Amino acid sequence: MEPALFSAADFFTEESNKDAAILAPVQTTFAERSHAFPGMALRIREFSFHPVNANLLWPGVPMFAEWLLDHQNVLHGQRVLELGSGTGALAIFLKKALQVDITTSDFDDEEIEKNIAYNCELNGVSPLQHIRHTWGNAFPVKAPNWDLIIASDILLYVKQYGNLIKTIYFLLQKYTSCRDTASPYHARESFEEQKLYDIAVQEELEGFVEQNNTRDRSSSIKIVQKMCSNLTSSETGSILADRKDTNVNIFALNPGQTDEHIKIPRPCFLMSWRRRIPKDEALFFDGCEAIGLCVHHLGSRIYCISLRFQI
Repeated sequence: MEPALFSAADFFTEESNKDAAILAPVQTTFAERSHAFPGMALRIREFSFHPVNANLLWPGVPMFAEWLLDHQNVLHGQRVLELGSGTGALAIFLKKALQVDITTSDFDDEEIEKNIAYNCELNGVSPLQHIRHTWGNAFPVKAPNWDLIIASDILLYVKQYGNLIKTIYFLLQKYTSCRDTASPYHARESFEEQKLYDIAVQEELEGFVEQNNTRDRSSSIKIVQKMCSNLTSSETGSILADRKDTNVNIFALNPGQTDEHIKIPRPCFLMSWRRRIPKDEALFFDGCEAIGLCVHHLGSRIYCISLRFQI
């Protein structure tokens, strides 16, 4: 394995937990190096700088790849979208190892898209469909039909948590299955109830994103707590309460169980988070739960996030 230009682990320091400013442009240099994945080595081109750190293969990616390989039943027959794909290494591995139907996505930047395409070619994989999207902005696909959304170590900047939650909520809430004529979790809700709920969530998310972009971390946690309170006390409170009481998702939370016992809802967001920063975890997970998302730890720092009222 070739030496790195610099270590990705450098970003996993306490300093990385601070909100990073966008640095001035610097001359980009590229390096191709071999990375060990379960049962194979991938040749990945990384580059020296990107303002949102989409230029590196992060240390947690091969570990998440191993977990997915061990629990590959969660991928069988699923259309998968990866958020924060970066170099595209995880998607390339899943395509080569399991022939997963996967789409990559990252910050709206041509350089990222071109680098993922380059890495696909470098590893003998046909170009993957890619979506350029900046979290929090309108998603370019209005009727998302990905059964499973995955990500690995994408929670680097606290100020982006609200935008990420907004994107996750959209992808889960607006999901339309390719297999069915209707989404599997809309049967209980009338159109008007659904509309009221969407409006309430959208307003709370917009407030959370705006305030979280201008305050420090401790203040942001208070904002999340206020968001929870506002949602449950709004005019849609009865709707939210009903949905929270009908959480019938089935999870096998014992990491010692075999992969065929791991069950996740469709759709859901499956995330590996190897960084261990409790305050950041509380902020992100509280924000998810405040808008009606359900968070489960599946073991090995793998989290499953789904709609709380899913049936």
